[in-house]
Amino acid sequence: MNKNTMISRESGKKRIVVYSHDTFGLGNIRRMLAICKHLVDSDPKTSVLILSGSPMLHAFRIPQRIDYIKLPCLSRNTEGEYQAKFLDVDYGKLVRLRSNLILNSILDFDPDLILVDKKPLGVSDELGTALELLQRRGHRAKLVLLLRDILDSPASTIRVWQKNGYHDIIRSFYDQVLVVGSPDIFDTGKEYQFPTDSRAKTRYCGYIARERSAASGDQLRAELGLAQTDRLVFVTVGGGEDGAHVLQCYLEGLHRQPLDASTKSLLVCGPEMGEKQRRGIVEMAVNQPNVIVLEFAQDMMAVMDAADVVVCMGGYNTVCELLTLRKRAVIVPRVKPVLEQWIRAERLAQLGLLRAIHPSDLTPDLLLATVAEELDLINVHRSSLYQINMDGLPAIADALNGLLYPAAWEAPGNTPVTVPVERRARPRLS
Repeated sequence: MNKNTMISRESGKKRIVVYSHDTFGLGNIRRMLAICKHLVDSDPKTSVLILSGSPMLHAFRIPQRIDYIKLPCLSRNTEGEYQAKFLDVDYGKLVRLRSNLILNSILDFDPDLILVDKKPLGVSDELGTALELLQRRGHRAKLVLLLRDILDSPASTIRVWQKNGYHDIIRSFYDQVLVVGSPDIFDTGKEYQFPTDSRAKTRYCGYIARERSAASGDQLRAELGLAQTDRLVFVTVGGGEDGAHVLQCYLEGLHRQPLDASTKSLLVCGPEMGEKQRRGIVEMAVNQPNVIVLEFAQDMMAVMDAADVVVCMGGYNTVCELLTLRKRAVIVPRVKPVLEQWIRAERLAQLGLLRAIHPSDLTPDLLLATVAEELDLINVHRSSLYQINMDGLPAIADALNGLLYPAAWEAPGNTPVTVPVERRARPRLS
């Protein structure tokens, strides 16, 4: 035991490493940053070190007691294959570089707990060396796997997990598996046929409610020059790397069947959209007087709050934002390389919480007709009063604290982590 470790234990301070591989879009790193912020806000004795390959991590405000080590970027094509994003190096060499950075960061930071996003061994098993070395050394760090509610179709996910031996990894290394979702909507353990020992370690935390913006929707509407009677459609495609077709389809639909003059449209391309595609979107919007095109919106929650209807893709974070704000939405989900977004959108659409259009069915006329229908219903409450659990952040903190402070957590007056989070009171979502 080194001196720094002794000081850390005696002072009661806790260190957490968060691994987020982040090869596509902004969703993972935004979600993991929200979790990290909640962890340090809820426990002043906790510090978090993020290991991430996100090319956009530097663009986010990093709170006190959180820092990060940037891993070299990877990219993933529509077939799910990985490659170097920027560096002109062999993929195998890049993975070894990332693996060495991960190993040394974990050894030097000496965490009490490691939270791993989605992949039990990381991209191309880049976490494996660190996990095996920690186990051989009898390291005290707890290990937790964090999963979105939906990863891909059951058939594909079961096949990948069996091929990669993920359940053996969970059995050997992991203390818990946390699912940010609800089994009422998608029972991850059941649908993906988790074996008994993996299901015994699995906890459902609920969806992650997004923090509301300090700026109100009314403030942003005023900045955009909207009158009180104006309606706003917000069209967003997240990072924008693969969403240009949604923006193009919307603009073509407006050209064919314009919405009334009191309806404005705000389109955000996203920071990862190619320059050629972005220019094409701007050119399509030039002769449309009620359309505003931005490359990037600093406060997406404020923009979403200002909107009457949101048109978007179906990433986990975006859906959680919609559910938090109770917005009417039309989702055109990504279906390659995985079906995650479509499955989630379809399940929520069945509950009447949003509208979903499969990309293969998408046409300009259908998109605009669906948006017009939702605009006509903005003051009509949904008949479904389905109660959805949006308690994800406190539930994650509860679970991790149960591992970090087991004696205190099991004391009278505390709720053991083994109590199903789904039993909590749920906010009504109408």
